[in-house]
Amino acid sequence: MTYTIDGKTGPWELVIGLEVHAQVTSQAKLFSGAATAFGAEPNTQVSFVDAGFPGMLPVINRDCVAQAVRTGLGLKAQVNLWSRFDRKNYFYADLPQGYQISQYAHPIIGTGAIEIELQDGSTKTIGITRLHLEQDAGKSLHDQHPTKSYIDLNRSGVALMEIVSEPDMRSPEEAGAYLTKLRQILRYLGTCDGNMDEGSMRADVNVSVRKAGEDYRTRCEVKNVNSIRFVMQAVEAEARRQIEVWEEGGEVQQETRLFDTARGVTRSMRSKEDAHDYRYFPDPDLPPLVLEQSWVDQLKASLPELPDARRARYVAMGLSPYDAHVLTLEKETAAYFETVAQGRDAKIAANWVMGDLFAAINRTKTSIAEPPVKAEYLGTLLDLMKDGTLSGTLAKAVFEAMVETGKSPGAIVEERGLRQVTDTGAIEGIVAGVLAANADKVAEYKSGKEKLFGFFVGQTMKAMQGKGNPALVNDAVKKLLS
Repeated sequence: MTYTIDGKTGPWELVIGLEVHAQVTSQAKLFSGAATAFGAEPNTQVSFVDAGFPGMLPVINRDCVAQAVRTGLGLKAQVNLWSRFDRKNYFYADLPQGYQISQYAHPIIGTGAIEIELQDGSTKTIGITRLHLEQDAGKSLHDQHPTKSYIDLNRSGVALMEIVSEPDMRSPEEAGAYLTKLRQILRYLGTCDGNMDEGSMRADVNVSVRKAGEDYRTRCEVKNVNSIRFVMQAVEAEARRQIEVWEEGGEVQQETRLFDTARGVTRSMRSKEDAHDYRYFPDPDLPPLVLEQSWVDQLKASLPELPDARRARYVAMGLSPYDAHVLTLEKETAAYFETVAQGRDAKIAANWVMGDLFAAINRTKTSIAEPPVKAEYLGTLLDLMKDGTLSGTLAKAVFEAMVETGKSPGAIVEERGLRQVTDTGAIEGIVAGVLAANADKVAEYKSGKEKLFGFFVGQTMKAMQGKGNPALVNDAVKKLLS
């Protein structure tokens, strides 16, 4: 079903494209040896190159190039063996060189595609236009002093991959699904950590609206949106604003806007520049970047299993598409599940991870990266259920004790005497006691009130503090009642 927004003149269709700036996971910057760690003291990770000192020459970071190529391969995109760096000229306080080294006409990665999954179970392919490498600018801080702005150049020169989509998205949900999937792929590849709250992944959201069957109308760019939820809200807010402008007889002007998260509206930042405003020209300090196909092939061979392939494998293991989707959303969740499921029933492992473990993580406010129960311990717990040491009820109790203490299931079973009773003689003795204490109910059962069978089982389990093997308890009750 096509997503539209109703205006006074009827429904409007949305046209959305995203430009995602993803910080490359690397120890050093794109053209200098300065460090890239997040949260360092201002201006402590700055080389003379990053600060734009005269006569400083950039030197390309091979690891950053490799990360860009690996990302391109992960996006099923064209890797260009010949690419070039240009200077993008503009003047701002946190851009010390007065230009940004970027790729314009000849990017390192060409066209590719991402398949997104939507809530109704359908899929859609979103085209990738290009991926190019560029340096980040520094950061201006306007809230540290009443009359002055402070400049922090720690980010200056940090390697970014700008990943540009085709304008293929048609709803806020599709934009959110695209960004979720892109972030997931980058994290699986290890080429960007995807921490949007730290600014290592940001999105510029291009939005326009049109009537059905029309060509594209003027778009506006909403700059530097730093969460998936805000991207979806910005799409909706900007589309509604544009519809209002068109319906009141105005014309949408191409411009760059900001999303006000508190008020849920976009506001004008500056008129949108065109390429000629930046006066691009080849960077004279950098020769063209030439890659060898054999090196690209080596990188391709080293790629990890990506989310789509892993999800298909989980479905082949007997999981539902939904379970496979949830377990592959985060790389750490998939790794945890793999450990638990190793050599065990995949469906039972999935149920424990998505049920008891996720509940414990929410309750203890921990994360899958630092879980309240080790994956190896949860696997051992499943083994103890399979070999009859623990019943399902006892396993739940042992799991809660593991959350509380961090101990192994074996240690908890021994300490607390939680081993399941499988001695048929002992079980029959307890059942006999329960039946003797409830002679009136035994008489009712024998006169046709068969629903009381569950009562006798329950009383026996209660007397055994939940340690009786359920199947053996059932058999014993049946035997002694007959």
